[in-house]
Amino acid sequence: MVEFRIDRRSGVATYLQIVQQTKQALRLGLLAPGDKLPTAKEVVAATAINPNTVLKAYRELDREGLVEARPGLGTFVRRSLARPGAAAGSPLRAELADWMDRARAAGLDREDAAALVMSVLEAEFDDGSPSPAPNAVTEGTG
Repeated sequence: MVEFRIDRRSGVATYLQIVQQTKQALRLGLLAPGDKLPTAKEVVAATAINPNTVLKAYRELDREGLVEARPGLGTFVRRSLARPGAAAGSPLRAELADWMDRARAAGLDREDAAALVMSVLEAEFDDGSPSPAPNAVTEGTG
């Protein structure tokens, strides 16, 4: 089950943090179709946020077709966003972890590493070219 962490200083609306964290868990394969999300009551107990905020996040995820509410049962994952290269045990993740170790050894802190990763992401992914199909295997990753 996913555990939400709310950063009140981030400037990001609380319900969007829940949406983003759920999508991240879906991308990493931590949540799969059929998995149950924590109830609003459980999220409120763990994070001390308003239950309507949790419900707003879950409605947004439902609107996007990622989850579905089942009255009396809870909210369940409808579809995954996971791709093989992003899974916890994937070679790409291991390579990225190795890179992070090298970055730390070179004296970069979390913010430095994040800034460097974001600059490369922007340069490589925001060039207007289409992303590969969701289940496409690209050369060198399969």
